[in-house]
Amino acid sequence: MQTMKALKALGKGRYSLQETEVPTLREGEILIRVEACGICAGDVKAFHGVSRFWGGDGMPGYCEPPFTPGHEFFGRIMAIEGFVPGNFKVGDRIISEQIVPCGHCWYCRRGMHWLCDPHNVYGFKSHLNGGMAEYAVLPRGSINYHVPESFSLEEAALIEPFSCSLHGVRQGQIQPDDTVVLAGAGTLGLGMIQSIRAFFPCRKLIVLDRIPRRLELAGKFGADLTLCPDQTDAVREILDLTDGVGCDVYIEATGHPSAVQQGLDMIRKGGTFVEFSVMSGPSTIDWSIIGDAKEITIRGSQLSPDCYPSIIEGFRNGQYHAGGVVSHVFSLSDWEEAFRTAQGTEAVKVVIAP
Repeated sequence: MQTMKALKALGKGRYSLQETEVPTLREGEILIRVEACGICAGDVKAFHGVSRFWGGDGMPGYCEPPFTPGHEFFGRIMAIEGFVPGNFKVGDRIISEQIVPCGHCWYCRRGMHWLCDPHNVYGFKSHLNGGMAEYAVLPRGSINYHVPESFSLEEAALIEPFSCSLHGVRQGQIQPDDTVVLAGAGTLGLGMIQSIRAFFPCRKLIVLDRIPRRLELAGKFGADLTLCPDQTDAVREILDLTDGVGCDVYIEATGHPSAVQQGLDMIRKGGTFVEFSVMSGPSTIDWSIIGDAKEITIRGSQLSPDCYPSIIEGFRNGQYHAGGVVSHVFSLSDWEEAFRTAQGTEAVKVVIAP
């Protein structure tokens, strides 16, 4: 029996690299050799036992160990069992949407597969292992796309996160005369900047982050103004720039609870607040600000429906760029260092290349 190396999550903070069998395919499945798998902020938070993933603080757990983490992965097809839609063949490069919808729940029946009730995302369940392994299976029902041979590792590794970014920006319903504030210039924020510039031109795009390297990249990718909340009163700056009115659209992409109150303070009456992040903890606010004080529209953002083709084409035609976003690439054997780096201030996107 052929074996492979795979990272296994056994519980909160209990991850180990193991030698395990290469999966045997069932009807409608694809076996890929993983080329690379990005480390998402959600992967790091799951590793550290945040309640959103393992339960607690009144929340049910999402993780079901043992599992192989990683939903930002792509690779090359090694085997196909039976019929698979999409004109794929052995040797093709392939990427899969992060969710494998059930196809029959209330949401799937209404065409909203990204909100599928079982919500099976690669890399959190024992029955749906992710890409931090030498090989991975794309199961029956997975939504798959061809990755062009011309794409670099960096470009291919950003298809998944930038697709999430595009959906988040779409939720903002940005208009040409809007002032938009984006809080967070990590990988997803940098993808949002490029999506706004490619598809949703606005009057002014202001990006907030605490890390100079990320603000530098934000400027490179098209932010009109970058601000560090540690060095300036960001709320006052936005109010001054808008004659005291506030921004039209605020997109929260930091994952830090303080960014919620920050956004409510700087958004105008009747503005749109897009909540994008998986939070590191609960955020307590005066809920009346949303209604009685400002009549704000709040929109969530979940995954990346109908976005992968746009991002793949965007990299092809130059609307999107990967330069500088993938800051670190580690081997699978160095996964511990990769996770440490991913939560540090020097990293943008950290990738494991098995």
